[in-house]
Amino acid sequence: MKTSFLIILLVAISNVNAQTGQGLKLTKHYNLENNGKAINGYDLVSYSENSAPKKGSKRIQEKYKGATYYFSSEGNRTKFKSNPQKYLPAYGGWCAYAMADGKKVSVDPETFKIVDDTLYLFYNRFFNNTLNSWNENEKGYKTRADVQWSNILGR
Repeated sequence: MKTSFLIILLVAISNVNAQTGQGLKLTKHYNLENNGKAINGYDLVSYSENSAPKKGSKRIQEKYKGATYYFSSEGNRTKFKSNPQKYLPAYGGWCAYAMADGKKVSVDPETFKIVDDTLYLFYNRFFNNTLNSWNENEKGYKTRADVQWSNILGR
């Protein structure tokens, strides 16, 4: 009886973790196109701490759920380690504008926006800065992108 209860409890916990994304390896859906480096090696903490993002150093890195993050200082790495969820970009680091259509599109790490403490990254190449399009209807694009990202994660 105790064994059956324990098995049922473990299965229930596994299902909850799968639904909430806890334990989810980021490498499955996250933008790690540059040799497994998240955000092309940019320091995630620098987006919220500075006026512009900074490139991280290969010497100051941290692995989190299968992704490798680079930082410009030990202090920023420590901040990330204390609360990774605070710094992770929306939609796995893919272009927020493209995610509204369910597409995983590369980004220019220097084209970004922070809204309500969430980092959004955008494609910006070949005379196409998707941040400009996003700004035309941010609420609508965000709503659609949230749904698409949830579908991608299988929630």
